[in-house]
Amino acid sequence: MSGRLAVVGIGPGNAGYLTADAEAALVAADALYGYGPYLARVPERPDQKRHASDNRDEGARAKAALACAAEGASVALVSGGDPGVFAMAAVVCEEIEAGPAAWRSLDVTIVPGVTAMLAVAAKVGAPLGHDFCALSLSDNLKPWAMIERRLDAAAASGFVIALYNPVSRARPIQLGMALDRLRRQLPRSTPVVFGHAIGRADERIAVTALGDADAAEANMATLIIVGSPETRVIDRLDRGPLVYTPRMASGRQP
Repeated sequence: MSGRLAVVGIGPGNAGYLTADAEAALVAADALYGYGPYLARVPERPDQKRHASDNRDEGARAKAALACAAEGASVALVSGGDPGVFAMAAVVCEEIEAGPAAWRSLDVTIVPGVTAMLAVAAKVGAPLGHDFCALSLSDNLKPWAMIERRLDAAAASGFVIALYNPVSRARPIQLGMALDRLRRQLPRSTPVVFGHAIGRADERIAVTALGDADAAEANMATLIIVGSPETRVIDRLDRGPLVYTPRMASGRQP
């Protein structure tokens, strides 16, 4: 019997963000693997084995899921948001490349999901309406000096910037450093969106200016979008502001 592995993106929060393909992959699985809080979002079934693990066990989690699939099982490896954006799809590919030859013959499918920057952007309008990039502020897998160079390049190029993994208990100061660095190149009036726990009960959205952005407002459940000099804010009387980046560039430089 040939095993299968689906790396499934379940979106940022509630079931409304789960795609039909993702739901089908979860239903078809004999076994589920995933980070505990993500796995908890998937309804339990008595005929399905569940294997929860810690957030820092990505490599071991991928190996366990691949080994289970190699034994003939249909396996779903659950990933928050989209599995290809700072998540489990790359980990699985790394383990397949380094692992036994049998893993290369497995039926492996990457099932996309709604990533956090798209969910946050949709809540406020269209800040990603023109060119943008995504950066992780975690320096666990790359040096901080590299992150600084990429922040400088993105700001100087006029990209809207989505910031993933802004802070954690082990990394409490990086976001403040990143915001300070961006203030050197971008106008202090540049719109900044803090999107916290989108699609969950504690969802919170805040729109502010780069000059007033406070790193203390973020945690690991926060996705931050820093606008470009082109990005605009439309104030509305009894509703939250609309934030958008025009499709046509004016050529304004930071």
